[in-house]
Amino acid sequence: MQLGFVSAILPELSFRELFEFAAESGYDCVEVMCWPVSKAERRYAGITHLDVTSLSDDTIAEVEEVVRSTGVSISGLGYYPNPLSPNATEAALAVEHLGKLLTAAKQLGLTRVNTFVGRDWTKSVDDNWPQFLATWRPLVAQAEALGVKIGIENCPMLFTKDEWPGGKNLANSPAIWRRMYADIPSPAFGLNYDPSHAVWQQMDYLAHLREFSSRLHHIHAKDVRVDQHKLNDFGILAHPNLYHFPKLPGLGDVHWGRFFSVLTDVGYRGPVCVEVEDRAYEGTLADRKAALIQSHTYLRQFIPALPR
Repeated sequence: MQLGFVSAILPELSFRELFEFAAESGYDCVEVMCWPVSKAERRYAGITHLDVTSLSDDTIAEVEEVVRSTGVSISGLGYYPNPLSPNATEAALAVEHLGKLLTAAKQLGLTRVNTFVGRDWTKSVDDNWPQFLATWRPLVAQAEALGVKIGIENCPMLFTKDEWPGGKNLANSPAIWRRMYADIPSPAFGLNYDPSHAVWQQMDYLAHLREFSSRLHHIHAKDVRVDQHKLNDFGILAHPNLYHFPKLPGLGDVHWGRFFSVLTDVGYRGPVCVEVEDRAYEGTLADRKAALIQSHTYLRQFIPALPR
């Protein structure tokens, strides 16, 4: 396995600065955020460390030089919009840009693009399904033709009132993954699995690794703490931000020793990227860098450093 981090937490850094910091901190890889250049509409969104809309030969050569000189690889290209948004313009732009990420991955010699499948949060799963198939069958076919794998993060995107009641990402449970892979069986279509989302949904995150081992294309290392006294007060029907809190690995409820024990048993050998969303470490750029250094120190007990 390779230990990396998600670049969204360091928006101030250039592509080169990002990889130099990763090398100095001992990381093996970085998941590079590739949003369209625009203003972010939510936390951790809208970050562009690589603009895939203007990927010239010179840009590709520069990316390759940075990777070569730092010894840090790109784990995948990341972009997490809502391709099934009820706003047709928003959905179309998301799908178009995802297509550009897939093409860019091929141009850069990469094999992974990570994203959400999206959802119209005002509709049921069944009512979303026709649009899901219409949107994702062509995208998966494009990925397959290019030799690129799509990793769908299992985040429900159901935290605040603007995402209520259904959340903005269908792919949040094993029942839905089974249905997804039955209707779109391509091996190019898999998961960017984050155990923290299973924890606050009261699911067995180890069982997910075992059943969907062949679909694990990428892993996010994020922890979460569920405060029982707040859950007792608000109940499971409340907005989840009222009782659950993203944390750095080792500071929440994920048992990382068991997680990596099963992850190695099922044969996973890909990237594991720290995703920092811990508000206690977000005050300054220095705080966020410290969060990544602390996470690296903790997770290295499970992922040995690779020789450079």
